[in-house]
Amino acid sequence: MEPTTLTTDRLVLRPLESGDIDAVLAACQDPDIPRWTSVPSPYTRDHAAHFVERISADGWREDSLYNFGVFTRDGGALVGSMGLVRLELLAAPTLQAELGYWTAKEQRGRGYTVEAARAVCAWAFEVLGVERLEWYAEAGNEGSRAVAVRTGFVMEGTMRAKIVQQGTRRDTWYGSLLPSDWGRETATPYLPHPA
Repeated sequence: MEPTTLTTDRLVLRPLESGDIDAVLAACQDPDIPRWTSVPSPYTRDHAAHFVERISADGWREDSLYNFGVFTRDGGALVGSMGLVRLELLAAPTLQAELGYWTAKEQRGRGYTVEAARAVCAWAFEVLGVERLEWYAEAGNEGSRAVAVRTGFVMEGTMRAKIVQQGTRRDTWYGSLLPSDWGRETATPYLPHPA
């Protein structure tokens, strides 16, 4: 997949570049980011460089991870990082992906992450042909859950011991977003279980 740039009314979402390393490093000094995500702590410049130059770049090249740096259109400030990870399921012939994100502390509460998530999800449905998007976060991460709900994800429940965070297995909340949730067609029909 060729790296892609998306735009919204207030944001530019583009692949991270070497010039973004210092901004990523600064954002990830906020203790809430490693508290709720897989970002290492303490977070060093080497971590930021590896994330920008290897993980993100390799993901695009390998067609496995589509990571976007989220920036304001006015001024180009880093808002956060948002990515889609392809989920390879042997039993599922259709494309599924997981949405993940973090937001810089000074950019929270402005609706930027929801705006970016809607753009990435629309791109996933339209360009990648994704038929199911998944989101999960450690149970208790109210901010991430609020973004997912405002994006349109349907909360499906709690998974026990899904992630290891700071050396401890923790429960997660999870949800999904289907093209039909947004009134879109999908290549594979969906037959929900009758309630």
